Amino acid sequence: MKAMLSTAPGGPETLELTDLPDPEPKKGELLIRVRAAGVNFPDTLIIRDLYQMKPPRPFAPGGEIAGDVAAIGEGVQGFAVGDRVLALSGSGGFSTHLTIDAARAIPIPDGMPYEDAACFIFTYGTSHHALKDRARIQPGESLLILGAAGGVGAAAIELGKAAGAKVIAAVSSDEKAAFCRQIGADETLVYPRTLDRDAQKALSGEIKTLAGADGVDVVYDAVGGDYAEPAIRALAWEGRFLVVGFPAGIPKIPLNLTLLKGSQIVGVFWGASTLRDPKGHMQNIKELFQMYGQGKITPRISARYPLKQAAEALTLMQDRKVMGKVVLTMD
Repeated sequence: MKAMLSTAPGGPETLELTDLPDPEPKKGELLIRVRAAGVNFPDTLIIRDLYQMKPPRPFAPGGEIAGDVAAIGEGVQGFAVGDRVLALSGSGGFSTHLTIDAARAIPIPDGMPYEDAACFIFTYGTSHHALKDRARIQPGESLLILGAAGGVGAAAIELGKAAGAKVIAAVSSDEKAAFCRQIGADETLVYPRTLDRDAQKALSGEIKTLAGADGVDVVYDAVGGDYAEPAIRALAWEGRFLVVGFPAGIPKIPLNLTLLKGSQIVGVFWGASTLRDPKGHMQNIKELFQMYGQGKITPRISARYPLKQAAEALTLMQDRKVMGKVVLTMD
């Protein structure tokens, strides 16, 4: 097998393409012949030891994979060699073969290509959990998405529209705004790369103009930093602010704003929720597969790279130049 290994903390350029013996599945495990792996922002953090999960080195990054069952460990039921599956692996996905706990494997629906399957669960799972379980978004409500052109943001656009919301996509460039309109956003706004207090006030005003005089009902914040406060200031009465991620930094929020608006700041930790509520997680996956089959959601893959070019894919991700999803292919 081949794997793109992190042998020391560092950026994408530190990864090494390495030949290794094929692993064998242990009790309760499956050996997966990986066909495609999704590239996500946490992959850029885990190789620098900046993520909450720190696997022992050497390790391959990549927490989202799709492929075929190549071998079955002792005690595993319900799978056969050759079955097409997708899984969240935690790490190890940037490799041609990977062993996973069989409980993590999910059969890929007929008609879903490996590339779509490898770019599906992380982004749509996060955004469906955020909007359905945490925000309890309702038809007719307004939804502001910060960082809307990224993987989870693009998924939130589609899921927001499927839920009957008015979607406002906030992004950092005109090119990204056009992408968001293409995939269904009702309105777009382009925010500056840096914000001083005047720019924050202007951004809050823009949000209110697009959302309506009462403000925006739900904010999906996948950016953080100085962008969070103006979004919270633009919330409607009893609005919900979803904390999804903070590549721009962890914001400092004046909590008096939540009192004045009767609003909520709601954490979205999808990974933990799948472990604490596995039945709810599987119900969400069922709903997502149904929406995929109906054509309401489709992974927006903007770039494809072979395994040997994983560093280029991660560089694109860390520089926040990705629109939609990036995928690695193993063939």
